[in-house]
Amino acid sequence: MSEKNTPSQDRPSVLDGFKTFLMRGNVIDLAVAVVIGAAFTNVVNSVVNGVINPLVGAFGTQDLDGYSSCLKGPCVAATDSAPATGIMIMWGSVLSAALSFLITAAVVYFLMVLPMARYLAARAARTAQKEAVTETLEVTELEVLKEIRDVMVSQRGPSGAAGSAASGGRNGSGGTGYAAP
Repeated sequence: MSEKNTPSQDRPSVLDGFKTFLMRGNVIDLAVAVVIGAAFTNVVNSVVNGVINPLVGAFGTQDLDGYSSCLKGPCVAATDSAPATGIMIMWGSVLSAALSFLITAAVVYFLMVLPMARYLAARAARTAQKEAVTETLEVTELEVLKEIRDVMVSQRGPSGAAGSAASGGRNGSGGTGYAAP
C-alpha cells in the first residue's frame, strides 16, 4: 500500500516560514532603525524645544502650539470647568511638527545618508580601478605572450619548418625548439 503525501508534507510549516522571515538581514536592520529612530526623536524634540522655539519666541511666543486662528468664533480654549467653544485652527502645532520633521530629515541626510553615499561611491571607484588594473595586467600578459610567439616564429625563419621535421623537432640549440639569443 503506497502512502500519499499530505499537504502538510509538501509545504513548510508556518513556524519555519516565520523563522526564515525573522532571520533575513533586512528585518533586523529595520528593527534597529526603528529603535534608533525612537531614540533620535528625543534628540530632535530637544533641539526644537531648546533652540528653535526660543528663536521663534524672540518674534512671538516661545511655545509654537500657542499660534492658532479662530475659524468660527468666539474661540475659547477648554478649561477644567468649561468645554472649548468655536473652531480653532492650531497651525502652530503643525509648524512645530514640520520643523521637527525638517530637522530630523536634515540630520539624517547630512549625518547618515550623504556620508554613506560618498563612502559607497568611493568604494565603487576603488573597485572599478582595481578591475581596470586587473584587465590591464591581463592584456599586458597576453601582449607579452604574443611577442614571445612572434620572436620564436621569426627565429625559426623559412627553413625552421623543414629543419625541425628533418632533425626530429630539434634545431641544434639543445633541443629546446628555439635558438638562444
